[in-house]
Amino acid sequence: MKIGALPRLVPSKRLLLAAAALFALAVAVAVVPGLQPLWLPLAAALAVVALADAAAGARLPTPELARRVPASLALGVSVEVTLRVANTSGSAMRCEVYDHHPPTVESEGLPQRLALGAREWRELRYQIRPVARGEARFEPAELRIDSPLRMWQIKRRSGEATVTLVFPNFRALARYTLLATDNRLSQIGVLQVRRRGEGMEFHQLREYRQGDSQRAIDWKATSRAGKLISREYEDEKDQRVLLVIDCGRRMQSKDDDLSHFDHALNAALLLAHVALRQGDAVGVITMAGEQRFCAPRKSVAAVNAILKRVYDIEPTLAMPDYHLAAQEVMLRMRRRALVIVLTNLRDEDDDTLLPALKLLRSKHLVVLASLREAIIGRALSARVNSFDRAVTHAAAADYLALRERSFRRIGAAGAICLDVEPERLAIALVNRYLDLKRSGRL
Repeated sequence: MKIGALPRLVPSKRLLLAAAALFALAVAVAVVPGLQPLWLPLAAALAVVALADAAAGARLPTPELARRVPASLALGVSVEVTLRVANTSGSAMRCEVYDHHPPTVESEGLPQRLALGAREWRELRYQIRPVARGEARFEPAELRIDSPLRMWQIKRRSGEATVTLVFPNFRALARYTLLATDNRLSQIGVLQVRRRGEGMEFHQLREYRQGDSQRAIDWKATSRAGKLISREYEDEKDQRVLLVIDCGRRMQSKDDDLSHFDHALNAALLLAHVALRQGDAVGVITMAGEQRFCAPRKSVAAVNAILKRVYDIEPTLAMPDYHLAAQEVMLRMRRRALVIVLTNLRDEDDDTLLPALKLLRSKHLVVLASLREAIIGRALSARVNSFDRAVTHAAAADYLALRERSFRRIGAAGAICLDVEPERLAIALVNRYLDLKRSGRL
């Protein structure tokens, strides 16, 4: 319990109404001087009672408060916070509870009033929704305790500070894991993870099944067994995947509740989870204002390591220097890897992007995944029924044409390109990764 040395007094609605009535009487006294003998005793009585009530209120003990909030939160996901308020005194009291939650969360259900009997405790609950990643610090709550005559509210702080961490929204990971367990990944748009009889790494010999490719038949094993025997392959494991995440100013763009940067983080986490299930090692490096690196690893804890490394990053005002980032990747990644760059591309990036791709392509397989603003698609699909909409449609079409030419140049430089709207990035990226695994290009 924490009690301020000098409690702050706030006049209650009851005291304000009494003062307003006294003021109205003072106006009447100005008009009818004969009422002055009545006004003076009333004013003195109100002052004495108010001061006595304030003194009594200042002596009231501060209720004890304990807060329960999850140790980690997901961005944009509402959770419940519980406050336990206990009256340790021998007399009943009333109070109003204001929790001092961080400005990076939205709250619903505050303030709340409580009536506590002697030695009684009660719990109240309210909802919070994080709107920014990083550390969220809850300061001690504020209690406004009613004085005995309820003429004042005494402000007190109670409880301890609480720190919780806000991570990128990991609901997609949980959903992917659940559907993968039930072999229903197609429900979220993920392609079949494994294709029977095709791949790069030999798995086993088995009896021929209808639909197997003739190239999969092992003729030596067939002659020995006296029946058709097929070779079964599986996707190669032990590959390395490095996610290069742009933290520059363009990643601050928003098409919905999440920024492009948050969409990129969510996609990176989902891809990391998928790649680990495929037996690959996954790491992360950031560029454009933030320099963080998490070396590729294959352990189950790799996703948690990536989460802890990037959860508090916010987009900066820096412009991406792709060539500098490519040099950093070449320095850290000695072995061949799949390098996936998550960014928001513009025409002016060609000066540093094309040399960067050439450098990376000398050793690695490169995928450039760029987020395209959803408003462009909406402008093209909107009905053109006015001059303003016609101009908007033409501008959007011209912008996409320039963008397509840029991606053709990138493709000519040897990179694999993805240009998708933010909400489609995660599944598109996973499908492209799985396609590369099946093709053996890793």
